[in-house]
Amino acid sequence: MSTLPAPVIPTTPAARFRYAVADGWVVARRYLTHWVQEPGRIVAGLVFPGMMVLLFGYVFGSAMQVPGGGNYREFLMPGLFAMTMAMGIAVTVTAVVSDTSRGITDRFRSLPMARSAVVTGRSIADMVNSLLDLVVLLLCGLLVGWQWHNGPGSALAAVGLLLLLRFALVWVGIYLGLILPSPEAVTVVLAPVYPLTMIANTFVSPQQMPSWLGTLAEWNPLSATVTATRELFGNAGPAAGGSWVAENAMLMAVVWPAVLIAVFLPLSVRRYRRLSH
Repeated sequence: MSTLPAPVIPTTPAARFRYAVADGWVVARRYLTHWVQEPGRIVAGLVFPGMMVLLFGYVFGSAMQVPGGGNYREFLMPGLFAMTMAMGIAVTVTAVVSDTSRGITDRFRSLPMARSAVVTGRSIADMVNSLLDLVVLLLCGLLVGWQWHNGPGSALAAVGLLLLLRFALVWVGIYLGLILPSPEAVTVVLAPVYPLTMIANTFVSPQQMPSWLGTLAEWNPLSATVTATRELFGNAGPAAGGSWVAENAMLMAVVWPAVLIAVFLPLSVRRYRRLSH
């Protein structure tokens, strides 16, 4: 009677790292394969950004003004880019809670694989999906007359900041998904996400808000990414606000995501390791 060979157990840090990367990619491929097999979700996910451009650019945009003048759609598009990256947290939380409630996460834990593979695989898959969403949104922007003005290098830097924000929020979403008791709790946790994306400089300048609300908007981490990408794309926008965080948006567009990653990445891995079988 033949027996299966014993799993290879890496003994050195370099070997453990290689196995962790390989296992993470296998899990990511599993998520991406399931995603490709659901064309309805793909279409819905790609149509939503386009609808946002049409709705805010043409329906609401006719009543909007940019402080100091300028084209509102050029002012708007970086805000929509960042907003789409932020709202992607809903996809992450829902997917993690769904896998946990159906016992899929426990099945992964029973396999001879790196303990970090499930959460890193989830993050890789979500980043691939987010990159596709961002490409579609960029194309929609080009179709409605938006463009970047500072060359391809600055444009790529702006895309990098947007993906950095999404990467940070992926880990927030993974952690929330691991601590939620059931899929029914997702709606309650995600209810504040949309308002938080609105209380920022996404659609209007904080200077046009009441002073207390404008202060909250300036300190919203999303606002730093929006302002920084507007500068990098060379799009129209208001002058920096009076607060330190508004005047140093480029720096804070890196600092805010770095802080979120430093906090929630280890929390997510630790929470995953402590899940009961």
